[in-house]
Amino acid sequence: MIRTFFRRLWRLITAPFRLIAKPIIAIRNFISHEPEDAPLEDVFARTIENPSVLVEHIEALRGHLFRSLLALILTVGISTIFAERILNWLSQPIGGTQALQAIEVTESIGAFMRVSLLTGFAIALPYIAIEMFAFINPGLRRRERIMLLGAIPIASLLFIAGLIFAFRFMLPIALPFLLDFMNIATVPRPSNYIRFVTGVMFWTGISFQFPLVIYTLAALGIVQAQMLINGWRFAILGIAVIAAMITPTIDPVNMALVMAPMIALYFISIGLAAFAQRRRLRSRD
Repeated sequence: MIRTFFRRLWRLITAPFRLIAKPIIAIRNFISHEPEDAPLEDVFARTIENPSVLVEHIEALRGHLFRSLLALILTVGISTIFAERILNWLSQPIGGTQALQAIEVTESIGAFMRVSLLTGFAIALPYIAIEMFAFINPGLRRRERIMLLGAIPIASLLFIAGLIFAFRFMLPIALPFLLDFMNIATVPRPSNYIRFVTGVMFWTGISFQFPLVIYTLAALGIVQAQMLINGWRFAILGIAVIAAMITPTIDPVNMALVMAPMIALYFISIGLAAFAQRRRLRSRD
């Protein structure tokens, strides 16, 4: 009886500490888990022999994509609450929403939804990244797992930084040129103006992820700085093609405006790749 009493008393006293330690141990086990080290040929052969394994992966991917889509729908719905304020903010460079003139019934609604979609994506990005991480997590080693977990908040901050950079620096240069070209007065339509602004901001935010992606790949040994240096001509050609797709106009001024930060980010990525390689080699020694 006395032994049972003290055992229960001890469990009661240590209960708060066990509650705190339980998630810490779970996180430690999650990070420390190492996947089975098998050659790619063996994994491929197992998949051929047992196709149900591939079906399980596809089912898991579908679940992650479905939850990501639900999160995006939720954040877009939340974004509609303050989308009008953001729309007014995005219209400031041309004098506010009163400077826009709609000629179709659904134009204003379309502009409102594009703003809500961009805002919702920015809010949902960390969760979407976590879902993608959860899908590839079983095949990651401890070092790779820690690196990717740390990259998720950085990726979100870089995306937001790209949005701000596009709005504060790129659009103030592009819009006066477009609106006053050949001294022809332009009255922007909501659909055209918001499509242009959100398109430039979104793709600039995506391009700001490039240094982080290159650094991560270099830290994992997949990419080398010398490889990026040797392929700089092809990279600039690819950037020019991407800039032409992003830019809604055919003028070289706006295309160069989109290309300039992307080229700068590419060469920054080379420096980050070299830094990641040195750290990787140092950790081996």
